[in-house]
Amino acid sequence: MSANNIESTVVVEISSQTHEMVETEMAGETDEVKRETKALIEALKRRAQAEAESAGTLTRETYLNAVRQAREAIEREKLIERDRIEHSWAVMQDEAERNWHLLMKEVADFSDRLQKAAKAAWEAFNAPPSQN
Repeated sequence: MSANNIESTVVVEISSQTHEMVETEMAGETDEVKRETKALIEALKRRAQAEAESAGTLTRETYLNAVRQAREAIEREKLIERDRIEHSWAVMQDEAERNWHLLMKEVADFSDRLQKAAKAAWEAFNAPPSQN
């Protein structure tokens, strides 16, 4: 048996959203084409999500380290009143949380844009050839 005849099987969990989109947009296609398209879309989504989460984790860790260093520097300074330290810390924590939520919103928006791009690419790929 040559290497060209060997098939590999990978189990891919297909989201209901991807399933519905492919079934609707590719109603006339074979089950095999639909199955492979669903797997492709899910792979693209997983890859994009992993990249976004990786960037989000690095950003969050960097931000938290900077906040910790600032807090430690403030706590070492004996001239600053305790109330000001607590207020400054509360403000920094609020800002960190606000920035984290904004980052997560951007990740979600990126995921939505990626899915729309995948759908548009699929539609362009399956469009009938122009009659020029």
